[in-house]
Amino acid sequence: MFELGKSIEAIGILGIPYDADSSFLAGCRKGPAAIRAAMACPSGNWVTENGLDLEEHPRIRDLGDVELVDSVDPRTAIESALQLALKQNLATLSLGGDHSVTYPILKAYAGHFGPINVLQLDAHPDLYDALDGNRFSHACPFARAHEDGLIQRHVQIGIRTMTPHQQTQADRFGVEVRPMATPQAINKLDFSGPVYLTLDLDVLDPAFAPGVSHYEPGGMSVRDILSIIQNLDGLIGADIVELNPDRDFQEMTARVAAKCMKEILARILGNS
Repeated sequence: MFELGKSIEAIGILGIPYDADSSFLAGCRKGPAAIRAAMACPSGNWVTENGLDLEEHPRIRDLGDVELVDSVDPRTAIESALQLALKQNLATLSLGGDHSVTYPILKAYAGHFGPINVLQLDAHPDLYDALDGNRFSHACPFARAHEDGLIQRHVQIGIRTMTPHQQTQADRFGVEVRPMATPQAINKLDFSGPVYLTLDLDVLDPAFAPGVSHYEPGGMSVRDILSIIQNLDGLIGADIVELNPDRDFQEMTARVAAKCMKEILARILGNS
């Protein structure tokens, strides 16, 4: 089993420019480039809120983007890229891409560490058995992950679109759902063991994050998200998904994603 602090030598930032399993709108494949551009913008810097300067940090590496070619199944390519990083003792921060990319990421993590705790920040449960006939839709990754036994404990925060079918799925898989309407939803979390964080940007209220494909009013503030990240113990990997630059306004959402990226990197470094 994974022992915190002994298996992470550095953090790899990996772009996953994939949105072929999106419903409603495409565009999330442009997310990794938009987040990197926001990080590079001279209006900001790489310093985190606790004063850690991440620019040219010796334990942070940019791994580029997953190479997605027609001849290779995209989920296989994503899983292989994560496996390669983990074999090099690199924790990963993956930049999506639609939320379907989290399934192959979790396959790699569970293959390396065993079933893992997952904290999902999201407006949607993403537990459909299938959506529009697609079992690998961005609305289905956690159904697949649970069926494969990849998740030890699964906590969802920010949910505000729970359908009857997905509630049945949540009950079936033992998912701990903290709806956005529950005041204590963002209280400090206590996980025993390592945690993987998956951050779907539509967990935020559209006022803070207009650059997503599926608007769902009544969501979190940026400060809510940062508070969760900064108080999350045991973090060993994460993804930031569902940024759609085609819908963004003056790069607002990309800048939010870049801010979250910095704080996630700092938290992984602090936990390792």
